[in-house]
Amino acid sequence: MFKASDVKDLRERTGAGMLDCKKALEACEGNIEKSIDWLREKGISKAAKKSGRVAAEGLCEIKTEGNKTDFVAQNEEFTSFVDYLATTILKNDFKTNEEVLNYTDGGETINDKIVSKIAKIGEKIDFRRFEKIEKKDNEVFGAYKHMGGRIGALVVLSDTNEEVAKDVAMHTAAMNPTAIVREDVPNEVIERESKVIKEQVMQEGKPEDIAEKMVTGRLNKFYKEICLEEQQFIKDNNLSVKQYVENAGGKIVSMVRFAVGEGIEKKEENFAEEVMNQIKG
Repeated sequence: MFKASDVKDLRERTGAGMLDCKKALEACEGNIEKSIDWLREKGISKAAKKSGRVAAEGLCEIKTEGNKTDFVAQNEEFTSFVDYLATTILKNDFKTNEEVLNYTDGGETINDKIVSKIAKIGEKIDFRRFEKIEKKDNEVFGAYKHMGGRIGALVVLSDTNEEVAKDVAMHTAAMNPTAIVREDVPNEVIERESKVIKEQVMQEGKPEDIAEKMVTGRLNKFYKEICLEEQQFIKDNNLSVKQYVENAGGKIVSMVRFAVGEGIEKKEENFAEEVMNQIKG
C-alpha cells in the first residue's frame, strides 16, 4: 500500500507523471527506492541519486584554523550561534554528535544552549552533522558556500594553491559528486546501477547477453557523472576536474559536500547555472 504523499514524493524525485508513479509504486509494493529504479528501467526517469524532502531552513558553516577545518551543517537560522558552534567543534576533539551536544561551556551543555534557542525563537533547531578535517603542510583547503550556507563544499588539494582548491570546491558544490574516484563508489551502488542499465538496454530490445556487454560502457558514463576527478570541470568543459588540478601541479586529496535538508537534487541543475552565471559575471 502507498499514500498520495508517496506519489507526490516520487514525482518530485523523478519528474515522472502521476500515472507512471502510481504504476511504479504498485509494481514495487510502495517502496520508493525500488520505484525510482523501476521508472529508470522503463526509461521514464533519469533520477539516479537518493534524495528526500527539502528542509525548510538551515545553514552550513566552514571554520578554518591552521591545518584544521571544521565543517558543520546546522538547522539554525542565526549565523552567530552556528559560528559559535563551528568554533567550539574546531577547538575540541569531538568524534560524534553526542559528544558535541554533551559538551559543557559556561555552565551549559551545547544541547542546553540549543533548547534555550528553541524557547527564544519558537522554532525547532536540530544539530545535524559535522566533519573535522586536518591537512598536511603541503596541502590547501578549498571552501565554498552558496545561498548563504544552504550548500557548502570543502576540498583538500596537495601541491597547489588555494585559488585552484576554491574552484574545485565551487565545482563540488554545484555538481554534487558522490566519490572522488570510481574505486570509492560502493559496490552496492555499482550493482544497483548495473541492474538498472541492463534493464534499460533490454527495454530497448537488446537480448540479455548483449545487454550485459553494454553495461560496462554505460557504467563508464555513470562514473563520469558521479566521480569528481572524471566530471567535466564547470569552468572549462574541455577539461576534467582531475586535468584542471593536475595542470596546476596538484592532486585531489579529499572532499566533503553538505546541503541543508534532503531532496535537493532538482535544485542542483539550477545551481550549476547560477555558478556559471557568477563565473561569466
